[in-house]
Amino acid sequence: MTGYLFRRIGGALLVLFGLTTILYALFYLAPSDPAVLTCGKGCTPERLADVRHAMGVDDPVHVQYAHFLEGLVAGRDYPSGPDVRHCPAPCLGYSFETDQPVTALLTDRLPVSVSLAIGAEALSLVVGIGAGMLSGLRRHRWLDRLVNGLVLTGYAVPVFLVGLLLLLLFCVVLQWLPFPAYVPFTTNPLLWAQNLLLPWVALATIQAAAYARLTRAGIQETLAEDHIRTARAYGLPERRIIWRRAFRGAMLPLVTLTALDVAAIMTSAVLTETMFGLPGIGQLLVGAVNQIDLPVVVGVTLLTGLLIVVANAVADLLYAAIDPRVQLR
Repeated sequence: MTGYLFRRIGGALLVLFGLTTILYALFYLAPSDPAVLTCGKGCTPERLADVRHAMGVDDPVHVQYAHFLEGLVAGRDYPSGPDVRHCPAPCLGYSFETDQPVTALLTDRLPVSVSLAIGAEALSLVVGIGAGMLSGLRRHRWLDRLVNGLVLTGYAVPVFLVGLLLLLLFCVVLQWLPFPAYVPFTTNPLLWAQNLLLPWVALATIQAAAYARLTRAGIQETLAEDHIRTARAYGLPERRIIWRRAFRGAMLPLVTLTALDVAAIMTSAVLTETMFGLPGIGQLLVGAVNQIDLPVVVGVTLLTGLLIVVANAVADLLYAAIDPRVQLR
């Protein structure tokens, strides 16, 4: 088990190193000059030279990349006129637009996106797995047909349309809920959940449909296996067969899908946070793309990649806990 953990950590570090290399090549080696973007209009050649030196873009490419990696693991010093300002690790540089550390911007926005992702994922798991279980255990009955119809509807309706309909129905017509405005959990847990309820439902629609369909297929496939027929022949209780054998056998594909949904939720959060006015990482990314703020774009992309790598590593560890046939070697 220890060797497997070290191999997974080593593999994750290699993936992250490859990701940083690709991102640096895509963004910082592009034809556009970040110093020109930072200097702005009416920039004199002397001022442009100072900005290039402060940003380190006048160094050779390999030196710039080495400084970029150094900032991630040990921090980095940036010239600021006669002074030097230190950016602690993990240093992702300073925003071209606001001149604030990218790490601080991500830290301020991360609680909003984490709250959105955790709530939407929990809601989609509960609804999706529950509906899939009911549908799989009542194959070809009216409940199965109803769940299949709802699943197809969930796949077909885009997130932004669900969000607009929810806002129109519950905030404008019925006025049961206020327009979403993020409230920290530590300030008021009830208002935190109340303001995030509609974004959770909008994000969970597609994920819940995917979980329901996969759970239904897994339950039906597992119930048709030989060990289930053997357990029934030995007279084991049906409830024990379903929960101890069929349900656990159907969970393995869901673990993989849940890990992949980290990327899907982060992608959908760009639309969801913008639509509901939530100050999260998705909205930060939209603003950075519009302003060509490369350090912020790189920081958001690296953070998303880190979450995906960690989620996949946790999924690999959960395989052994769910299915004893999986050996971690």
